[in-house]
Amino acid sequence: AVVSTQSTGMNLIKQATKIVCVGRNYAKHAKELGNALPTTPIIFTKPTTCFVEDGGSVLHPDISKDVHYEVELGVVIGKTLSKVPASEVMSHVAGYAIAIDVTCRDIQEQCKAERIPWTMAKCLDTFCPIGPLVSPDKIDVANTEITLKQNGVLRQHGNTADMIFSVPTLLEYVAAHITLLPGDVLLTGTPEGVGPLARGDVLEVAVPGITQATFYVK
Repeated sequence: AVVSTQSTGMNLIKQATKIVCVGRNYAKHAKELGNALPTTPIIFTKPTTCFVEDGGSVLHPDISKDVHYEVELGVVIGKTLSKVPASEVMSHVAGYAIAIDVTCRDIQEQCKAERIPWTMAKCLDTFCPIGPLVSPDKIDVANTEITLKQNGVLRQHGNTADMIFSVPTLLEYVAAHITLLPGDVLLTGTPEGVGPLARGDVLEVAVPGITQATFYVK
């Protein structure tokens, strides 16, 4: 994966071995898709071939007629994390990055109906655009706004305070079962407002006043 982390000069995300994602971590997003609220985190993964750096292109696949954007706060691991309690996990975090979990919604719904994995809905090339790494001291992970604009129109505006499972809880849960290595990214879920994208769209994602990134749909 070729992803720049210009803001700190670190190139950790280049070293990532995986992207671990959390589903339905904002109540209003679960509701807008008609899903029940989870009692334990819903975890899936994306390969690092999904990464696209700031200014890059998201490729709209021919196999889907309903590709959606989902803005998320990404947590970038700085030091190997395995079986560490929630009270200690944050010392393993190198920083944060604003990202998009691109999803073929029609394929995902078909997979759910057939009770088969979501791989072809979530794991296609360019399906995880990600912005530059931001140092941990710049972001209050328990109270941070995240936004997505589509062609200049605000589509998503959420706050991590509304997460069902907090970042420390998620890191503890994942690392109890799946070792997180330096550069790995945990995507923490998307707020409400997800919707379809189209070729020619410009997607701007941000933690307002702190970091932003722009991507182009082709």
